[in-house]
Amino acid sequence: MQRENEHGRTDTGGSGGAGLRERLVDAGVALVAEDGAAALSLREIARRAGVSHGAPRRWFPTHLELLSAIARRGFADLGARAAAAVDGTDPDPRARIAVLARVYLDFAAEQRGMYELMFRHDLLESDRFGLRETSLPLFGTLVELVAEARPGAEPAVVAGALWANLHGVAQLWGWGSLQLATGSADPGPLLAAVLTAHLGPAAR
Repeated sequence: MQRENEHGRTDTGGSGGAGLRERLVDAGVALVAEDGAAALSLREIARRAGVSHGAPRRWFPTHLELLSAIARRGFADLGARAAAAVDGTDPDPRARIAVLARVYLDFAAEQRGMYELMFRHDLLESDRFGLRETSLPLFGTLVELVAEARPGAEPAVVAGALWANLHGVAQLWGWGSLQLATGSADPGPLLAAVLTAHLGPAAR
């Protein structure tokens, strides 16, 4: 089957197709980092990838599929950061949860556009391009750590509530609302309060 390559001409598939798919995703990742999720139109991604505006649909039949492939990169990045941060740290589960939570907040602050895209499930197709397989393991790790930190609790429920609280901190901090309300330039005390609310006070 003939397909449009990165130069707007046609080819017969092979390695060039995979290369163009990655090129389109690369362009989307760069675009969301610069201009946010709202800028991710098919036309602009195609322009940045150097192909005609119709080319992305040969590899991503819907806009949602391309956005999902871009978001998958974000989840992979966040997962890698979390794994690197937790590796070799304090074996105490509460301490490890604190490390994960700080990585989450830092990612949200540093990768604002990608972060917003990653959790827009109204824009994504979680069963495509390995998105679900890339996004769920980190939550699974949080559930396991909560089970260790709070024996007897329902770990998935507590982990979900903790995540929701943490997500709220990340969003409100990104909008500048919490800085204005608390007069603080450091989200650290808020993170400590979130952990205490869901896991109890830290051991002394």
